[in-house]
Amino acid sequence: MGDLITEAVSGTLYYLDKPAFTRVQECNASAEQRTSLFADMARLNTLYMIANAGSGHIGSSFSSMDVVAWLYLNEMKGEDLYFSSKGHDAPGLYAVLTALDVLPFDKIHKLRKIDGLPGHPDVGVAGMVTNTGSLGMGISKAKGMAFANRMLDKPARIYVMTGDGELQEGQIWESLISAANHGVAEVTVIVDHNKIQSDYSVERTSSLGDLEAKFESFGWHTQSIDGHDIDAMRDALNAARQDEKRPSVIIANTIKGKGVSFMEGVSVDSDVERFQFHSGAPQAEDYTRGAQELISRILDGHKAAGLPEPEFETVERPAAPQGGNPVKLFPSYTAALLDQAKRNDKIVALDADLVLDMGLEPFRDTHPDRFVECGIAEMDMVSQAGGMALKGLLPIVHSFSCFLSTRPNEQIYNNATEHTKIVYVGGLSGALPGGPGHSHQSVREISALGSIPKMAMVEPAHPDEVAPLLDWCLNTHDGPSFLRLVSIPYETAYEADASWTPAAGQGRVARKGDGSAVLIASGLVGTAQALKAADRLSGEGVDATVISLPFLNIIDGEWLAKTIGGAKLIATIDNHYRRYGQGDAVATALAEAGALSGCKFVRLGLDLTPPSGTNDQVLKAVGLDEETIAAAVKAAL
Repeated sequence: MGDLITEAVSGTLYYLDKPAFTRVQECNASAEQRTSLFADMARLNTLYMIANAGSGHIGSSFSSMDVVAWLYLNEMKGEDLYFSSKGHDAPGLYAVLTALDVLPFDKIHKLRKIDGLPGHPDVGVAGMVTNTGSLGMGISKAKGMAFANRMLDKPARIYVMTGDGELQEGQIWESLISAANHGVAEVTVIVDHNKIQSDYSVERTSSLGDLEAKFESFGWHTQSIDGHDIDAMRDALNAARQDEKRPSVIIANTIKGKGVSFMEGVSVDSDVERFQFHSGAPQAEDYTRGAQELISRILDGHKAAGLPEPEFETVERPAAPQGGNPVKLFPSYTAALLDQAKRNDKIVALDADLVLDMGLEPFRDTHPDRFVECGIAEMDMVSQAGGMALKGLLPIVHSFSCFLSTRPNEQIYNNATEHTKIVYVGGLSGALPGGPGHSHQSVREISALGSIPKMAMVEPAHPDEVAPLLDWCLNTHDGPSFLRLVSIPYETAYEADASWTPAAGQGRVARKGDGSAVLIASGLVGTAQALKAADRLSGEGVDATVISLPFLNIIDGEWLAKTIGGAKLIATIDNHYRRYGQGDAVATALAEAGALSGCKFVRLGLDLTPPSGTNDQVLKAVGLDEETIAAAVKAAL
C-alpha cells in the first residue's frame, strides 16, 4: 500500500551483470545451493535498482525472493505462469527476470523511469502477465487464465504470489469459493506471510487469525512452510502438483527484508513499531551496509559452490541537486484535522493501512478512541463510516485516492443516498509521483465520484488552503465531500491567502494578465504548472491570467464568467483525465452562464494511461509540463 518517494542514493552503487548469474546457473552445485546464491545476487541488484530510482519496495522484494528464484530456476516449465498479485515486489521480480534474459539486462538501470521498468507490474513489460499493484485481484485473474487454458487446451500451472496484508481485501475471499467449487487445481497461491504490512504488523493492523484453517475451510489444499527453506518449498510445490482436484495455497512464512540483517522485520505477530524498509530508498549509509553484507555472503556462496569470485560492477551516483522551496500539503492537513477534532468531538478518523502516508499518527496518538484502523479493506471502511454517520458521528475516511475513489464507489454512493455527512480524504492524487505507475496514479476521481448527488470535490493548491477547505467540507457544505491531496513536495509560485474563505464553486486569481487568455487549474501541481506556463507565455507576448479553482465538480458559472471577462481563450488544465474532469465541469458552467460565445475553449489533461517515470518525465509525457501547456495555448490563440 504505502509508497514513500525518497531520493536516489548517492555514492558508489553495486550490482552484478548477467554473466555472473549465468555462471551460477550452470555450476555443478545442487539446485538448492544455486537457488540460494542466485537469490542473494538478485537481492543485491534489487537494492541497486531501488537506490538508483529513489523509491521501491525493499521489504517484500526480499521476503519473496527465495520463492521467486526457486520457481523460475527449478519449477516452471512450458507455458507455466507466475505473477505477483501484490505487485510491490516488482523490483525483486525484475532482478530475477533480467538475470534470466526475460528482460533486457540494461533495464536494471531504469527502474521507475520512463521506457524502463514501472513501479508496479504492467503487461507492456516482458514477463509481466497481468497488471497488479491494486490489491486483491490476483487469484481471480489466475482463475480466469486457468479457465482460458482449459478452453484452449493449453495445460499449464499458474503460480500467484499474494501479500498477507493483501488478504484483508474482500475480493480475495470471494475468489476462493469458486476456485474450490470448480476444482482449479492448476492454480497454486503462495502467501508471502512476512507478517508486516505498510504501517505495522498484520496482527496489529487487522489480524488474519488462523490462516491455515480459513483456507482449508474454503476447500483449498493448504500447506504452511518456512518460505526461506528451499527444501520445504520444493516439497510443498510437489505436493500441490499431486493434488489434481483442489487449488493449492502455500503459506510461506517469510521475513520482511530477508537477506540484510538490519533490514529484517523479525517480529512475529507482535506489536512492533513501524518497519523502516517497506518502501522508499534506504539512506546512503544503510545502502552501503546492506550491499556490503550481501556482497560478503555472495562471495561465501561462490566459494562454497567452487566458483571464482564474481566481479561487482559499480556506478557512481552524484548527490541529488538541492535547491528550490517545495511545499507540502500533508503537514497542513494533519494540523487542520487536529484543530477540527479539538473543536468537534464527533469527528472520527478511519484509515486503510496508510497512517504514515496520510499524516494520521498525531490524530491517532491524540485521540486513540476516535481513530479506527481498518486495514486494507476500503469497502468495509467506507461502510463503517456510513454506519457511524447514521449514528451521529462525523467520519473522515482516508486512503490513497486511487483506492478510495474507485474500489468503494458503490459504498460511497450508498452512504450519499442516506444524506449523511462524510468527508473522504484521498492522498497520492494526480499523475505525480510518477514512479509507482498507473495503479497508484489517481487521475479519475472526478469522473468516478463527481456526479454523486451533493458530493463536493475540492483540491487545495497550497498548504494555506488546506485548513479552509477542510473546514468548508466539515462545517459549511451540506453533504459528502472529497478532499483531493497531492502527496509529494512541490514547488509553486502560487501565493495563497491564509485568511481566504472558500465559497462554493469559486476560486482565486493566481496571476492577473490582460485577459486575452485565461488558464484555469486546480491543486498543487496543476496551479503550479499553470503559473509556469503563464510565465513562459509572457516571454512570447501573451499575458495570461491564471485562476486557481479548488472546486473540481461544482463550478459557480456566474462568478467564473465575471472573473474571466472577455477572454479570447480559456484553457483548463486537469491533473486528471480530460474526459469528465474539471475542464468539462468548467465548460458546462460557462455554457450555462452564456459565457462561451466568441471564446475559444481548450481542455488540457490526460487522455491515456499515465506512464511510470520520474516526475518531470511523466509531466512531459501527459502534456502537463509548462512547455507543452504554453504551446497548446499559443496554438489556440
